[in-house]
Amino acid sequence: MAEDAFARALREFLEHGALERGLSPRTLEAYGRDLRGLAAHARAAGAAHPRELTRDHVTGWLGALEARGVGPRSRARALVAVRRLTRFLLATGAIAKDPVEAVLAPRLPRALPKRLLPAEIDALLRATDPVGPLGLRDRAMLEVGYGAGLRVSELVGLPLAALDRRGGLLRVLGKGRRERLVPLGEPALDALDAWLAQGRPRLLRRGAGTDAVFLSERGRAMTRQNFFARLRRLALRAGLPRARVSPHALRHAFASDLLEGGADLRAVQTMLGHADLATTEIYTHVTRTRLRETVEARHPRGAGRARP
Repeated sequence: MAEDAFARALREFLEHGALERGLSPRTLEAYGRDLRGLAAHARAAGAAHPRELTRDHVTGWLGALEARGVGPRSRARALVAVRRLTRFLLATGAIAKDPVEAVLAPRLPRALPKRLLPAEIDALLRATDPVGPLGLRDRAMLEVGYGAGLRVSELVGLPLAALDRRGGLLRVLGKGRRERLVPLGEPALDALDAWLAQGRPRLLRRGAGTDAVFLSERGRAMTRQNFFARLRRLALRAGLPRARVSPHALRHAFASDLLEGGADLRAVQTMLGHADLATTEIYTHVTRTRLRETVEARHPRGAGRARP
């Protein structure tokens, strides 16, 4: 069956995203799924070509998603996919007017991620085996995940070439294939040294060879599922609620602890790899106590400032 104008536009957009923009396979899969849904809705409403797509088609489709119980975050992601498609179609001349220009994104709840306190991070570290290869790996992954605020996909996907031991830096390839440099503290560097010298070679012999920094028990590159399961096991051993311990909780703790230590929000944004500062504000949480202390110490009318 020959592809119609919608199917052809989607195929060209996704090929452009893969080859020119370097979007990840997971992102492309999600975009394709969302956009095929929009195309089906538009066809059913009588549109035969992307240039016939209107604001009403888009809002009607978003409304249909909401009626099916699709949450606001998923609908917002779907709208992002449509915006990227229409920008592509405008750039290539396939459409003359943007049908989503005035479409508002769904209102998102600003729920804060679960946060681990420094004492709880220490408890997880103490729960690792200090001598076995798996324990050395777990400790290194905890130290790097918390010490650099990495996404779990970035952590398990680290290649050996990403490590700059002399400079104390990680070269991280994040979302949208955006590269950033993240500094590592001495605890993380020491844990990496121990793992690379004493643990990784023992596990590498069990596999077929890989340049991944972190290896599974079988000598293969770690996966997100592997690391999540190991964290849950360590949480149980440390006496922490397993529901509160996750790779993202480590990332959130990194950002929160930096802010409470006085780090600049823009610097935290850079280290987290966020394109939008608003995303950093959602992921990080400065306590009311910290905010009050800052005002009291630094504002001209604060209680801690000397009076003339």
